Amino acid sequence: MKVALITGASSGIGAAAAIEFADSGWLVMAAGRDASRLDEVAVASDNISTWEGDLDSSDACEELVADTVDEFGRIDCLVNCAGILFRGTVADTGDDDWRDTMHVNLDVPFYLSRAALPHLLDTAGSIVNIASDWGLRAGADHAAYCTSKGGLIMLTRAMAKDHARAGLRVNAVCPGDVDTAMLAGEAEALDEDIDDYLADAAEGSPNGRIAEPGEVAALVLYLASDTARHITGTAISIDGGATA
Repeated sequence: MKVALITGASSGIGAAAAIEFADSGWLVMAAGRDASRLDEVAVASDNISTWEGDLDSSDACEELVADTVDEFGRIDCLVNCAGILFRGTVADTGDDDWRDTMHVNLDVPFYLSRAALPHLLDTAGSIVNIASDWGLRAGADHAAYCTSKGGLIMLTRAMAKDHARAGLRVNAVCPGDVDTAMLAGEAEALDEDIDDYLADAAEGSPNGRIAEPGEVAALVLYLASDTARHITGTAISIDGGATA
């Protein structure tokens, strides 16, 4: 059976991806910081194991990869889904805000990819990075977030070029607004009613709606599958036409 290591798996897209992969017959290491919410995800399938911890260093990332290989013997897909959203222009962004955003959104995918690379090369596997449509086009008042996601897209392309002949595929998924806790946090930060905020977000989308986590998870699973074996180095938007 194939094995997927998925970060940010305690909620949102990461949780949906863990369940989607497991339902498709993959073994899944679902990693996150909230043990109780990880347990709720694991209830969905016997194929899901959990890893609770803070990926606050390259050592922690190497430990997660090693623990996944110890448990399952291999890794076929790394899904870098953990992410944070900081609101602010450059003038509003402090050193810690900038560093935290870059660490979670860019450093951790780099550390995990580096640690998982030997195993992924062994299995001719794949990496799927969860970026953002704001990594392709700038969003107002989110300078650090946009920069981190743009960097993640370029990391995706660079790795795809470097390792294509060895059989490793690397792709990025670029969601627009998705009905997750991150979007709810945005509403709270703006002191807006969550239902009103989601309605406004849907109204701002060309197709008049926002995505569900499962829709993004289905795209991630497709990119990890053998059906997508000729797709690498891409940054695929799933945003209702916003980047069109």
